[in-house]
Amino acid sequence: MTRHLLTLSGVTPGGVAALLDLAADIKARPRVPEYAQALCGRTLGMLFDKHSTRTRISFEVAMNQLGGAALLISTQDSQLGRGESVSDTARTLSRYVDGLMIRTFGHPCIEEWAQHSSVPVINGLTDLAHPCQALGDLLTIRERFGALKGREMAYVGDGNNVVHSLMEAAALTGMTLRVATPPGYAPAPEVVRTTARLADSGGGRVSVGTDPFVAVTSAQVVYTDVWASMGQEASAEQRKHEFERYQVNGDLLGRAAPDAIFMHCLPAYRGLEVSAEVMDGPRSAVFDQAENRLHIQKAILLRLLTGAGI
Repeated sequence: MTRHLLTLSGVTPGGVAALLDLAADIKARPRVPEYAQALCGRTLGMLFDKHSTRTRISFEVAMNQLGGAALLISTQDSQLGRGESVSDTARTLSRYVDGLMIRTFGHPCIEEWAQHSSVPVINGLTDLAHPCQALGDLLTIRERFGALKGREMAYVGDGNNVVHSLMEAAALTGMTLRVATPPGYAPAPEVVRTTARLADSGGGRVSVGTDPFVAVTSAQVVYTDVWASMGQEASAEQRKHEFERYQVNGDLLGRAAPDAIFMHCLPAYRGLEVSAEVMDGPRSAVFDQAENRLHIQKAILLRLLTGAGI
């Protein structure tokens, strides 16, 4: 078991299944004392170097509904903004809080936090990975289709942090994931290698290509994300042209299975990576995903902040 959640690569297939079972039970029985008072007296410190809506609010609400408290720590207003080292700050905060959730840019930064923290560190998003999002997505898919093993998912768009975590999630749960990105925007090679290793234990199958129509054909889940992530705004115009054929619209979704759902981690930009007819259509599950971030976050917090690990 792991006491931090930085990527899904350190989580076992059984650990993922246990988290999903716990999240489903919390969602069904949120007010029972075993959950509503589970983290009474515990505090989660939250640090953000990137903007956030769903991650910040879902973690804060999760802590409140579990009986604990969430504390927003501004990197600019704290001594971090004046050059205090991550190692010293991590050691100090570990004396005050029971866990740290961090949303930052480079993945080595959150690894440094975990190295020096004596309390659990949760990745709320880095440039490399978004594990909490992928776990919430698994919960959503399981609600729609039942067992995850054997389900087919397609991801179309940028080979970014979201797809990195989806690749690991699919490998661990026995799903088939076909990724289609424009040339030059494929997932990171190290994540492809890690995914292959995880598939040995989880039974999943992940492939990477460039044809969105091949990826989507027969898929039960069609997933996309923004074409330019936070920190990539300077290349947004260039990406519009390079990603044009990767928009998830009615034509592309029509290649998927008849019962296929559309997923997006949000924020979404209608007319770019997804058409309005798909985003707001009857097959869209994006707001179920957003809700399930709250429930999976509760499960993560319960396991890590009580010392059970994942």
